[in-house]
Formats: sequence, C-alpha cells, structure tokens
Amino acid sequence: MLDFLKNHVTATVILSCLTVLLLALIVWIIWSNKAPVLTRISIKSNTSGLKIAHISDFHNAKFQNDNEELIALVRESAPDIIAITGDLIDSRHTKVKRSIDFVRELARIAPCYYVPGNHESRIKEEYEQLKTALAELGVTILCDQKTTHEQNGEIFTIIGIEDPMFVLQKDSTEMASAVVSGKLLPLVENIEGYTIVLCHRPETFMSYVDAEIDLALTGHAHGGQAQIPFVGGLIAPNQGFFPKYSEGLHTEGKTNMVISRGIGNSLCPLRVNNRPEIILITIE
Repeated sequence: MLDFLKNHVTATVILSCLTVLLLALIVWIIWSNKAPVLTRISIKSNTSGLKIAHISDFHNAKFQNDNEELIALVRESAPDIIAITGDLIDSRHTKVKRSIDFVRELARIAPCYYVPGNHESRIKEEYEQLKTALAELGVTILCDQKTTHEQNGEIFTIIGIEDPMFVLQKDSTEMASAVVSGKLLPLVENIEGYTIVLCHRPETFMSYVDAEIDLALTGHAHGGQAQIPFVGGLIAPNQGFFPKYSEGLHTEGKTNMVISRGIGNSLCPLRVNNRPEIILITIE
C-alpha cells in the first residue's frame, strides 16, 4: 500500500510538472509572437558606409499600440534608408490601411524603398491601392527598376525585382530563378559601385550571385516558421522542410544575402522560437 501511494504521488508530481511546463511553453510562444526584436548585421565593404533597416513580410500585422513598438525599433536604429522586401499585405486577410499606416510612420524616419512579394501578386486591386498610397507617401517603388541613393558622397545603386509570381502561372524555384535572372542581368549592365538588390525570394540566391550583386535583401521564408536549436528553420515556402535559406546572412563569392524572418504570419498563425524581426544592416 505504501509503495502504491509513493508511486501515485510521484506520478502526480510528474504530471503537474509537465502541465506547468506545457503551460509555460504556450505562454512563451504566444508572447514571442508579439515581441519583435532588432537584429544587427554588419557587412564589410570598401564603401563609406550605409545603414539599412530591412523589413519584410509585414502581412498587415498588428502589434500593440498601432505597431508603435515596431516603429520605435526602426526609429531608434537611425537608418539611412529603409528597405521593404515584399508581402506588406496579406492576400488571405487583407487590410491595406493598416499597412499604409505602418509605412507612413516609416517614411517619416528615412527614405523607403519597396518591392512587392508573392502576396501582392495575388490581389491586384488591393495592390494597386497600396502602390498609389505608397507613392503619395514618397516611397520609391521598384518593380524591375533601379535607382540610386547618395550617402556621404558615394552612390549606391538599388535594384528592385518584383516577385516572379507576377508573371508565372505556376511557382517553382527553377522558374522563379529564371525570371529573376532574366530581369536582373540587364539592370546590372555597366553599373559601378556598390549594388543592392531588393527581392522577396531567398531561394533564388544564385541569381544574385551570378549577377555579382554586392548585397541582396530578401524575406519570404518566415524564419522557417519554427526554429529548431542546432538545426535551423523547419519549413519555408518553395523550399520545403529544413530550408537552406531561412534567415540571417549568407555569402557566396562577393555576394551577401540577408534574409529577414519577417514580422507577420500568414497561413500558419504562430511562430515557434522565431521572434518577428526588423534587421539593421550596417555596411561598413
């Protein structure tokens, strides 16, 4: 009888501990999905320097106090320019005004450059509304175009490639890479100085390498949705399970690519061990 009571107490204690751990995990996951972080990445170059706030996959998200926490992270980082690399709106639950209000505050901090992602390609009417509003805010919209930004007497060429789904009927990495390369290569002809490409897709990394781009800024992968310690991201669009390109800095030859984990969610409503982020890239 004594052994039975001991075993019963032990089982109850273990069950209670597991319950507490499970509840703590649930609370932590919910909190971390609403706790954006500023990630800092430094890249060495021969330039005079540039600070870029990189924002991707906003998906018309809503954090506390009208996204003031997000805006404060950008403001405090004091960027020279802000790069927005697609999926500013979400095609499944589109709230154009929320995205416009967010960018309105960003445009008060620094010049903004924007390229559309795959979600914008799905909702043409709302995307046109978004483009009109962004242009009125002074945002530079780069759809297979290039422009320049001068900083400390030095010229940086910024190229924007809109998501391949604006022209493709079926999505695949091979076709997306062909589209990106076809648009990018003519734009880099006779360019000197430091080149920055804004494009939603990280899986088309070799297109940026082949074009000898200095820095590519991308998103789309949502950090792999769930980050597994010592493994990385779990799953990403167009890459499947255990994606090669889910977050952070990747380098091949002279080309650096920075992948944002993004801010909002889309099909899957929760991230795990994968806080929303804004990246501050310092080219130095």
